[in-house]
Amino acid sequence: MVLLEFAMAPHGKGENLSEHVARILDVIDKSGVPYQLTPMGTILEGDWDTVMGVVTACFKTLQADCSRIGMNLKVDYRAGPESRLRSKIAKVEQHLGRKLKTQV
Repeated sequence: MVLLEFAMAPHGKGENLSEHVARILDVIDKSGVPYQLTPMGTILEGDWDTVMGVVTACFKTLQADCSRIGMNLKVDYRAGPESRLRSKIAKVEQHLGRKLKTQV
């Protein structure tokens, strides 16, 4: 199972990138892959080929009208089918004995 966190944005398109981020999130949401949106990027969960396929689809969406694209990508692979998108947070909360404020 792969957790993949990435942020992708075009260069040279001004300060406000929310329109481009919305295009990427449309691709992610329609993919059916479990994901978590954060203020600084998006976390995908699934097998390698699936999550990399979503990242590729996001890239191609921007590539259609963006001549330069920057991306940060971080991957954590762990063998097994366990869903870790939520369980990693739950495990830390278990150690603390309390819920964390993980969302605003």
